[in-house]
Amino acid sequence: MSSLQGKTALVTGASQGIGRACAVALAKAGARVGLAARNETKLNEVAAEIATLGGAAAVFALDIASEESIKACAKAAIAHFGSIEILVNNAGITRDTLVLRMKRVDWDEVIQTNLTGTFLMTQALLSPMLKARWGRIINISSVVGETGQAGQANYAASKAGLIGLTKSLARELASRNITANAIAPGYIETAMTAVLDEKQREAMLAHIPLGRAGTDADIANAVRFLASDEAAYITGHVLDVNGGMYMG
Repeated sequence: MSSLQGKTALVTGASQGIGRACAVALAKAGARVGLAARNETKLNEVAAEIATLGGAAAVFALDIASEESIKACAKAAIAHFGSIEILVNNAGITRDTLVLRMKRVDWDEVIQTNLTGTFLMTQALLSPMLKARWGRIINISSVVGETGQAGQANYAASKAGLIGLTKSLARELASRNITANAIAPGYIETAMTAVLDEKQREAMLAHIPLGRAGTDADIANAVRFLASDEAAYITGHVLDVNGGMYMG
């Protein structure tokens, strides 16, 4: 794996789970890492973890559902590091319920956070990538954005929207040597999936050919690859990291 030395990354939702793992993996590869989320206490813990590994990290408060917060975070990150070349759009929420019971606010909050927030953060950080004529945009989608999922119409729609956004960005930005790719995790052991009971977990595992749940490290390794020079000829792609539960 080639080094990311000299590159700077910003990871949203970096306080825990997949975001934390991505931030640590990028730091291990040599990148300076901006950690963005609402929980600054947890972000400081991740920054300390990265520091013990010999890496460099900085913490930025971010509410991905707020346009003002997104703009402030992007401005602060660019001011601190000078540039951002790698953006990992990971922050997201769920508001699961059946369509008949889904309130408008449940729909709006998920779309605003997962899709609109990703669009706005990407837009806010494009200038330094365009100037450098080098960039990596990596959007964390989901297998349900490809398959749909009962009880998750809002979440699935937001994650499917990320795939369309990713492919559009890839076409628009290719001439500036900026790639845009999405990763679609399957069933990953995180705080978001910890709410599933044992019966639900067993049912999920039954649909995974590799016979196990994924880990946040599985996603982080894919992110590190897509951020590297080794992935320079990959853009507009959706990388399924799901143990075979969906084969598109």
